[in-house]
Amino acid sequence: MNNWLYSYPTLLSGTLLKRYKRFFADIELSTGEIVTAHCPNTGPMTGVSQVGSAVQVSQSDNPKRKLGYTLELIEVHDNKPTWVGVNTNLPNKVVKIALEKHLFPELGQYQQVKSEVIYGKNRQSRVDFYLTSDNQSPIYLEVKNTTWCDGTLALFPDTETTRGQKHLRELMAILPHSRAVMLYFINRGDCLEFAPGESKDPKYAELLREAVNMGLEVLPCRFDVYPQGIRYLGLAKML
Repeated sequence: MNNWLYSYPTLLSGTLLKRYKRFFADIELSTGEIVTAHCPNTGPMTGVSQVGSAVQVSQSDNPKRKLGYTLELIEVHDNKPTWVGVNTNLPNKVVKIALEKHLFPELGQYQQVKSEVIYGKNRQSRVDFYLTSDNQSPIYLEVKNTTWCDGTLALFPDTETTRGQKHLRELMAILPHSRAVMLYFINRGDCLEFAPGESKDPKYAELLREAVNMGLEVLPCRFDVYPQGIRYLGLAKML
């Protein structure tokens, strides 16, 4: 019994030929067919988009989609052969399952889980998850997909992110009256530690440290990723 937290649909294996215009990846499937897959990760995918890498793609049965395939996993060899999840639409789905199963004891005994809740100044922002309970303060929880690493150290972000900076400021604004949590979804099983990607975005790193000093809680969550599914491994050490 594999006890997957999340099970992938049947994936197709292939080789990455080219990634371009952020949203496109040319893949040679194991059958020899060359297809263009949708790449849901719009960032630079630092260290996880090497041409020639083994990949796994899902196939949609929606005839209205322009691209019938989606890039899901890329194999890297930073520490050992490791699958990395590159579909940025997936972490929130997995985290919701984990929240409903109460897999993060650090969050306490919340009773309700709501997604995409409006909050913040002028109520113009949405937080990924809002957790409530009769016995503790509400929790505002933001999720960030994390794939870049240096050895066994996971790093976020892998590029300058003004949007990420904005999310930190919004979470800082609700402290200390509510709990604010940043969950880094480490989408690969070979990382043991976590730190902000200061070399790519020093402002983000500065804001994160300031937020932690104000009471922001950080959960660097490690996930083991395979073509069959995803398992939760526990927390990485925060550096």
